[in-house]
Amino acid sequence: MDAFTAGLLQRIKTTESDLTKARETGDDFLADVEQSELDDLHRLAAEHGVEIGATSV
Repeated sequence: MDAFTAGLLQRIKTTESDLTKARETGDDFLADVEQSELDDLHRLAAEHGVEIGATSV
């Protein structure tokens, strides 16, 4: 796995975790921000042929 793929998968994992925390604490604004970030990361992964696999929410 190259550095780009590893970094992207790590960012997805971190963003998923942050999104879960935002939802659990009821921070709707932060949840929206994290969801938008996650959507962008998934788009980036798709554009570069990166399989997200089990990290997907």
